[in-house]
Amino acid sequence: MDLLQRLRSGLKATRSLLGEKFTAVGWTVTPETLEEALLASDVGIEAAETVARDFDVARRRGQVTPGGEQAWLLARVQAMLTIDDGGVRRGKPHVTLVVGVNGTGKTTTAAKLAGKAREGGRSAMLVAADTFRAAAIEQLQAWGQRMSVPVLTRGPGADPGAVVFDSLQAALARGTDDVIIDTAGRLHTRHNLMAELEKVRKVCGRAVPDAPHEVLLVLDAPTGTNGLVQAREFRAHVGVTGVVLTKLDGTAKGGVVLAVARELGVPVRWVGVGEAPEDLLPFDPGLFATALLEELR
Repeated sequence: MDLLQRLRSGLKATRSLLGEKFTAVGWTVTPETLEEALLASDVGIEAAETVARDFDVARRRGQVTPGGEQAWLLARVQAMLTIDDGGVRRGKPHVTLVVGVNGTGKTTTAAKLAGKAREGGRSAMLVAADTFRAAAIEQLQAWGQRMSVPVLTRGPGADPGAVVFDSLQAALARGTDDVIIDTAGRLHTRHNLMAELEKVRKVCGRAVPDAPHEVLLVLDAPTGTNGLVQAREFRAHVGVTGVVLTKLDGTAKGGVVLAVARELGVPVRWVGVGEAPEDLLPFDPGLFATALLEELR
């Protein structure tokens, strides 16, 4: 199954919802019906209003022909999802800090990213910096064995900053290509925990110049636009450079990708459409828009 087919399968619930909304109005697409359909898929108020307004303007200017509404929408969504951030700067080791609240699939995502590095022919290391929960360490170690990736930690109760510093020193000594750090899941409202996350980020820079090279925020799609509040706080505290959107296959809220792109201004890097390692897919705006909107009828 190619990437487009897997995305289409993962977005099945969202595609079905959009198809039902447009079929209900006989595919008579107006700014109002378009906005309603987008809101139903959790695109978010601002993004939905923007797309509906742009559609109205394009229609009045004759840029949308009868029957061409779907093609216009596909191109508009792709444009909104395309964020030029200059790309990811590589480091040696390349350090990725994985952050987010509990329950989003953060630890699993960290492990899958390590697996992706190995698939690309690079050596990888996982760092279990979530020292508050023994279960999180055990989970990452189990994934490490599955992926044949070493997992470094000091065990429950250790200082996360010390764990990260020692692990990065070890990565430098071993010549490791990629280091993925799993941090403690924390509520964005717990300011002391967010401050600790800031400390971990600074420790990365002391151990490896310019690290972390990526700060990936893991959001789960079923949370929808409610997750944007979390995202803004993480961006403010640790400088999020990209988003991983998980559990797309279990929700009709796939439109939240648009809300993330518009309101955070950072690109979506990966999307999760299942439990298996291969179900973490690289995000491509064109393929995603096509998978979401093409052949809805």
